[in-house]
Amino acid sequence: MDPNLQIPKEKFEFVNTGDHISDVKFEDKPIGYFRDAWNRFCKNKASVVAAIIIVCIVLFAFAVPLFSNMSPTFMDTYYSKKGPRNMLTRSIGIADGGMKRDLTERGMIKAAAIGMAAEDTEGTGKVTLEEGMESYYQPVMSIGEETVTLDAAKKEKKLFSKSNVDVYLEVGFIYRSLKASEYEAILEWQNETGLQVFYPLVEDNEYNPDSSDANNWYKATSKGDPVKVLANGQTKKITYKEGMVLEDNYKRDADGNPIYFQHTGGGGFDNAQYRVRVLYYNYYRYLNGFEPNYILGTDSQGYDMAQRLAGGIKLSLLVAVCVSVINFIIGALYGAVEGYYGGTLDIILERISDILNGVPFIVVATLFQIHLSAKVGAVPCLLFAFVLTGWLGTAYRVRTQFYRFKNQEYVMAARTLGAKDSRIIWKHIFPNTLGTIITSCALVIPSVVFSESMLSYLGIVKLGSADTTSLGTLLSDAASIWTNYPHLMVVPAVIISLLMISFNLFGNGLRDAFNPSLRGVEE
Repeated sequence: MDPNLQIPKEKFEFVNTGDHISDVKFEDKPIGYFRDAWNRFCKNKASVVAAIIIVCIVLFAFAVPLFSNMSPTFMDTYYSKKGPRNMLTRSIGIADGGMKRDLTERGMIKAAAIGMAAEDTEGTGKVTLEEGMESYYQPVMSIGEETVTLDAAKKEKKLFSKSNVDVYLEVGFIYRSLKASEYEAILEWQNETGLQVFYPLVEDNEYNPDSSDANNWYKATSKGDPVKVLANGQTKKITYKEGMVLEDNYKRDADGNPIYFQHTGGGGFDNAQYRVRVLYYNYYRYLNGFEPNYILGTDSQGYDMAQRLAGGIKLSLLVAVCVSVINFIIGALYGAVEGYYGGTLDIILERISDILNGVPFIVVATLFQIHLSAKVGAVPCLLFAFVLTGWLGTAYRVRTQFYRFKNQEYVMAARTLGAKDSRIIWKHIFPNTLGTIITSCALVIPSVVFSESMLSYLGIVKLGSADTTSLGTLLSDAASIWTNYPHLMVVPAVIISLLMISFNLFGNGLRDAFNPSLRGVEE
């Protein structure tokens, strides 16, 4: 400063002479580590949506068995490979049990006549097409466009393209052998409900004697084409329009009354066998107490797809969570020892990790399934395969975090004060690595789900049974028939995709939330 510079005294003034300067107390409460992580996670909209999707899928898996009329092991072979059906949405064309089909003339005659025969409760053979088409049991919901094509022999072939057929009603009639007590019980049920199960038997087809189809109330050729007998005794193939009249081909007694049952053997009341012709839709209702409604359809064996999907989700997630927890325990212990003690011990343990990491997972899984699945089961073998090398990633992350934190001042202070190694590891260092470990465990789950699906799809792992299945098993079962029944593959594939995407987004959200470098950062 220039000594010759003279500043007048009046140029100076006191600052804050009347104000008291003091620290301002923070009004907000201090935010803990996990609370801070939760706040940052909630700001990640994609992760929040992913978490909601995961919760919804899990709730679906547990809710379906609670609200379903059927047990997880319930199956019906007559209703295998059927599409979704729900009576609440059937009226608006959603999940109506229908399937678009190109019906030939023969197929149209047979399908349309099911409803006609269902209304012919007395076996008169006089039900009209209009009555049949209005029947509750009519499988043809809408008739497609009528076209005429030429077959290989240049003969005209009539086709009703893209007709909508209810595949549950399409079963029509079947033959059953019942005990006398069962027969009497169904008769009583018919009287109570007003629903008819038993219908008159039909004559054996003299032109196609090998046919045991209970829907053959008309005479047919050996190829199944319906025919009528002319006055001269010859037969004529029935056309679509001619076939819309129900043929009286019922078995009758000497008095001309239709026959509803035949004795097929057995002595005594309980052992007597009754051969009957039943409308299967109502027979199903008698056996189970409800109509055949499957909101996601049925699989190739006749199991409820919703039940199988719920079971598959639970098994796949259970395997994934178990693998994640086991990997967490083993990896945390292994990595903590490596990172804390270091030196020669770390080198030895790292070489062991390198050897295990070089073993191909698919080889391990295959060998376990070949040699151990028969003894301990497919699920334990799968767990062994995942756990054998799955913990290595967790161990590596824990080891890295321990190298990062073990020389921090608070650790050195604890060591100086005489804290044991176990206390330093688990009380001081490990909590700081928890965020990274939790994130890695969350990301393990989609990886296990995908790997299990791949192994099941390839046939290496067999998790399918009457009471057990997985998402990968559902995909594998549908692989050969998915072109005709796409819902069998689409539904589990969508669930797997949602789980993969959601868990990865969820894991990314956890990673950002637990990142110590972001603590206290506001966007």
